[in-house]
Amino acid sequence: MRTASVRKAVLVQKNKIFEPHVLVIPVGSEVEFPNKDPFFHNVFSLFEGKRFDLGLYEAGSSRSLRFDRPGISYLFCNIHSEMSAVIIALDTPYYAISNRAGEITVPNVPAGRYMLHVWREGSSTDALKGLSRPIEVSGDSTSIGKLLVPNNAPLAVTHKNKYGRDYENPTPPGQIYNDR
Repeated sequence: MRTASVRKAVLVQKNKIFEPHVLVIPVGSEVEFPNKDPFFHNVFSLFEGKRFDLGLYEAGSSRSLRFDRPGISYLFCNIHSEMSAVIIALDTPYYAISNRAGEITVPNVPAGRYMLHVWREGSSTDALKGLSRPIEVSGDSTSIGKLLVPNNAPLAVTHKNKYGRDYENPTPPGQIYNDR
């Protein structure tokens, strides 16, 4: 198996979201997680790919982490339950993310036989396995044709906090007072 070139990537926390939502990187890449919100964040992943917890860190600071094996990591913030992202670490230099029209271009693929794999958030493992197929790349081929990927509605990301418990309600019970 060929190892992709290692690089440094960035997954920004701003406006209580991770940007980009899906990040694809070569195995061995380092990902920086800058906090550009005016409050604390935490980044953790307890699922599949890389398991980690970067702890709490304040506005304007950053943490980084190397993704040293292939896999899919689902990321969350332990403070803000609505924050989620996905990092996919691949052991190949040949990958692409589709554009809004669903088109992909994988540049500089040498001639040869390859196994094509597809991933789409919210799709079942079985549906995705059904899309895998061998492909042949030759000097005169520029297209693998169309793939019909199930158009699943995005699933609500339900998860527990890093301690395996439900998130606390950020709004305290009782009357809410507004400054006027």
